[in-house]
Amino acid sequence: MSTTERHLKYLMRLIANQDEAELIVPSSDRKSAGALVYVAECFGFRYSGVRLVGRYKNLHVRLVRSGDPADRQRAATNLAAFPAVGEGGTVPGMYRASLTPVPEAQADVDVLNDLIMYDALLLAGNRRQLLTMAWGSAVLFLLLAPATGKYAVLLPLAVLLPAFLLGSLRINDARRAKIAERLRAAGCATVQDDAGRDRYVRPVPQAG
Repeated sequence: MSTTERHLKYLMRLIANQDEAELIVPSSDRKSAGALVYVAECFGFRYSGVRLVGRYKNLHVRLVRSGDPADRQRAATNLAAFPAVGEGGTVPGMYRASLTPVPEAQADVDVLNDLIMYDALLLAGNRRQLLTMAWGSAVLFLLLAPATGKYAVLLPLAVLLPAFLLGSLRINDARRAKIAERLRAAGCATVQDDAGRDRYVRPVPQAG
């Protein structure tokens, strides 16, 4: 069984009898996340967010079953049309035996990838946390320097570590801004999560 078939079989098993599911996508395979979520949406689910887990920041993509009648009808139609997803059968919106979108599905998959990446960057670039770490480390090293006498080591660290963290924050902000631009152009709406952070919601899919 190919890697693609394993991914699809795992996905279909997850969504078979659950109203909420969490799809684990290794950090090394993030490019497949949007395509897998697209397939899940074809069978009645909707993307709802991500978590970053572990040392390598693997994506845990949250999916919820849609209560919209149109989504349920779409799922029923696709279950009848694509009965063997993950078992060697054809997959909605994808070229055979792959997670490569056909042209008609490419735009939707691109938007899903952007939504997932935006949310992942939002978690990875927690502004308050990074600023606290940056200034906290600077203060810590400045206090340790006279206490230990290791000025040559600790004073450069008091500058370099905060500079690295602040630089990472700026890069993250810039990447997120570019993605947000694409999401707005695709018609996504801005919402706020429970923590008051801006996220984006994708329009209801019309095909698949």
